[in-house]
Amino acid sequence: MLFSKSFIFTQREDPKVAECKSHKLLLRGGFLFMVSSGIYSYLPLGYRVLNNINNIIRKHMNSKGAQEILMSALQPIEIWQKTGRDKDLAEVMFRFKDRKDRDICLGPTHEEEITEIIRRSVSSYKQLPMILYQIQTKFRDEPRPRFGLMRSCEFIMKDAYSFDKDNQGLDQNYEKMFQAYKDIFSECGLDFIDIEADSGAMGGNLSHEFMVPGDTGEDLLFKCSDCAKYFKNEGQCPDCKKKLEEAKMIEVGHIFKLGTKYSKAQEAFFLNEFGKRIPFIMGCYGIGVSRILSAIAEVNSDEKGLVWPKGVSPFDLSLVVLDDTILPKALELEEALEGEGLSVLIDDRQEAAGVKFNDAYLLGNPYILIMGKKYLKDGTIDLEIRKTRTSKSFKKGDLIKFLKDEYSR
Repeated sequence: MLFSKSFIFTQREDPKVAECKSHKLLLRGGFLFMVSSGIYSYLPLGYRVLNNINNIIRKHMNSKGAQEILMSALQPIEIWQKTGRDKDLAEVMFRFKDRKDRDICLGPTHEEEITEIIRRSVSSYKQLPMILYQIQTKFRDEPRPRFGLMRSCEFIMKDAYSFDKDNQGLDQNYEKMFQAYKDIFSECGLDFIDIEADSGAMGGNLSHEFMVPGDTGEDLLFKCSDCAKYFKNEGQCPDCKKKLEEAKMIEVGHIFKLGTKYSKAQEAFFLNEFGKRIPFIMGCYGIGVSRILSAIAEVNSDEKGLVWPKGVSPFDLSLVVLDDTILPKALELEEALEGEGLSVLIDDRQEAAGVKFNDAYLLGNPYILIMGKKYLKDGTIDLEIRKTRTSKSFKKGDLIKFLKDEYSR
């Protein structure tokens, strides 16, 4: 893709509305547009990152036998009244009446709706187990939106729900999702921890949170700097006896064993192998997709800009062209690289070299290629690894081989 033809508008100065590092960089780099406090549009670069995260999630959810659906954003209040959560979540729920005077809300989450779907669709143990998931926009009337996508009024979430005939089945599906989450966060390039957590308003008897250390985190754990272990309370390290240090954590995922809280309240029953009507045993598994995007940006940056991990970056390569006469050769290189499955952003703008380099660092694609005087002289292409800032020089064929090897790891 040519930079000159793309919808990418970077800013030289930090936006005044920016509240944290990730917020600043995502706005400066043209990944997001701030519509209002807690409300954002994803511009092409941000949407590419978002889709890469979604594809990673889909890959690992599908590999565990989960099936993707898409539920409605509009929900009748009646289904919430069955569980009593219309009162529990009243402060953050967007509610209104339609033209027929029906009470409607914008879904802040979907446990009630998925239970209604299963209640009307599944009647026998022979149809179980079942895991359904969606990637969808949620709405919450946050009293204090902040830190960009970290806490917003409109956000994207992956929520999955398992339905089993017994607790043994729930245990198996919970373990499947636990492993899927570990694989998802690892592939997104996040250094995460998992820890047993309080189930809160969701209910159930067991839950685990997945957290990323970060200054904008709203959760607090305690860390032993010597043993690199995290704890929920501030007692001294049980191994080395050293005093623990506070560590702010960004929650990126939460999984729950719900049991029968929702199925009993909503009368969602099935016939077991003995012909008895019993409630579904449920699990719930959530990932803050837009929050992952922000968390990755928060912990992967330097003084020059973003440093996206491979796999989630908007492009695999930024190709900086420093002489107009080289552009046809740059386009040939792009074609060869895209033939190997790599995406390339070619900076062909009529801008000074410094501007082009500053934007390449700001946007944070994993590799920066430079075609300039050295290419004109002997066909040499310089490559800089964005994360380590180390440089190498290649001829075209060797460059393609190097990058192919890098992305096959």
